[in-house]
Amino acid sequence: MVEAATQAEASQTAAGGPRRHVFHAQVRFADLDPLNHVNNVRMLTYLEDARIAFLRPDFGPGRPGPLGGLVVARHEIDYLRPILMRTEPVRVETWVTEVRNASFRLSYEIRDDDHVYARAVSVLVGYDIEAQSVRRLDQRERDYLDGFLLPEGE
Repeated sequence: MVEAATQAEASQTAAGGPRRHVFHAQVRFADLDPLNHVNNVRMLTYLEDARIAFLRPDFGPGRPGPLGGLVVARHEIDYLRPILMRTEPVRVETWVTEVRNASFRLSYEIRDDDHVYARAVSVLVGYDIEAQSVRRLDQRERDYLDGFLLPEGE
């Protein structure tokens, strides 16, 4: 498991508008491949941990979180540079680029102050677990996602 801390600290606009969610992922020795880079699958784990922290910021007993059931419909990742063993965590910044009736699109960057190591996109779909079917996003969910909506190209 990745040791990490999470916070919604970065890239808030001057007017207090949409922002990026920031997740700090600590690189561990077990994350490295034989070439001493973080293994490509581990980078997807960093994205997964960041996505869970973004989707469930206050999750716990009696606190269901801002979003209902979801499934991942698609992932896409571009590896830009290797991450080597380091003492400082990398940041995984997550934001919303599109909200539709039953789905939304997340964008991510794995980065530090000097480099972007990977860029990725996920499409998530609202899912009714009991009915085992796609569902529409409700207004509460849309309002939460809109707080992180930075359309592509902005």
